[in-house]
Amino acid sequence: MLRQIAEGVLTHESEFCKSNTVVVQGRAGVLLIDPGVHGDELACLANDLSDSGQTVVAGFSTHPHWDHLLWHAELGSAPRYGTARCAATVRDRLSEGIDSRRFGIPEQVPLDLLGLITGLPAEMAQIPWDGPRVRILEHQAHSPGHAALLIEERGVLVAGDMLSDVLIPMLDLNGSADPVEDYLAALRLLEGVAGGVDVLVPGHGSIVGADQVRARIDRDRAYVHALRDAQVPDDPRVGPSAMSGWEWVGGVHARQLQLLAERRERDGTPG
Repeated sequence: MLRQIAEGVLTHESEFCKSNTVVVQGRAGVLLIDPGVHGDELACLANDLSDSGQTVVAGFSTHPHWDHLLWHAELGSAPRYGTARCAATVRDRLSEGIDSRRFGIPEQVPLDLLGLITGLPAEMAQIPWDGPRVRILEHQAHSPGHAALLIEERGVLVAGDMLSDVLIPMLDLNGSADPVEDYLAALRLLEGVAGGVDVLVPGHGSIVGADQVRARIDRDRAYVHALRDAQVPDDPRVGPSAMSGWEWVGGVHARQLQLLAERRERDGTPG
């Protein structure tokens, strides 16, 4: 079921990892950001839009991870966008197909239209569509070509896989030369627009209002600093305070600590 969070902006939360889909209403149809995950959710979304007389005129994937690259035939054939680097990464990763078991993709996920996105030119600062201005805030924090979106007229920040209350910052430890600084730079970028944000929509987790935006940024920054310094983070998303069903996030943290330690040893940098 779609829930309105601002004028002309609605969301749907998937059963898979509390994934958030965002629908932005325009003049001729809607912009669909990071569509839902399970096939029945995507079909339900298409039906809800059809029943309300709305068609999808554009799509956008915030980054090149499979759960943000999905689509359903009933959503139509509107152009689906991502940043140029995101689209190039998708093409490279899908060039030899996708191993569902390796990526932990549930059977209920339709993969036939996975990743069919068009990369927008690097100089394009907003999504090309007939609706509210949607700024593209590209950075390299979580994955190559990751983008947050700012719907300026509505005061809504769609953060992609950042600023979550259930997921810790997950660094791009394989594709980045300096993953820690990339993440901190992205947080500074988001902090720079935080004053105009009334609603924050993370890729996974709870949607919050303006009073929680800076707290989310500060919490992610504190986690990255602790990770960088190989310290135990004071973070409710990790350890015994983790939300029920999300204990596996602690394993992600341990893996990131290990990979950063290996990187420091390999590069001969102090830890």
